[in-house]
Amino acid sequence: DAAVVMISSTAALETAFANAYGATKAALIHLSKGLARQHAASRIRFNSVSPGMVYFEGGSWHGIEQKMPKFFEQSLARNPTGRMGSPVEIANAVVFLSSPRSSYTTGTNLVIDGALTQRVDF
Repeated sequence: DAAVVMISSTAALETAFANAYGATKAALIHLSKGLARQHAASRIRFNSVSPGMVYFEGGSWHGIEQKMPKFFEQSLARNPTGRMGSPVEIANAVVFLSSPRSSYTTGTNLVIDGALTQRVDF
């Protein structure tokens, strides 16, 4: 068995800020789903992960916090959890999707955003 996990973004899920980045990340979700269907019989799983805002020293949100503190606070206030995610929280999801514990999970996009996005998946 093999597993591939593509890293997308919540930018792919909402169009408030239409741009090439969001469109490219949406394409990864589409590609992952298509490949999952094509390779399911070969026991190769394809999934994607869409992180929301992730904070780490040296990352983009750290830079925004330093250079645009008001925008940083406004962005942070949009998340119901009151915080940003960590790289470890995203990595944990990737490890799960890559592991035998998710052996029946293929073609899914796992959103990890602390309830930031407002869409409903069904």
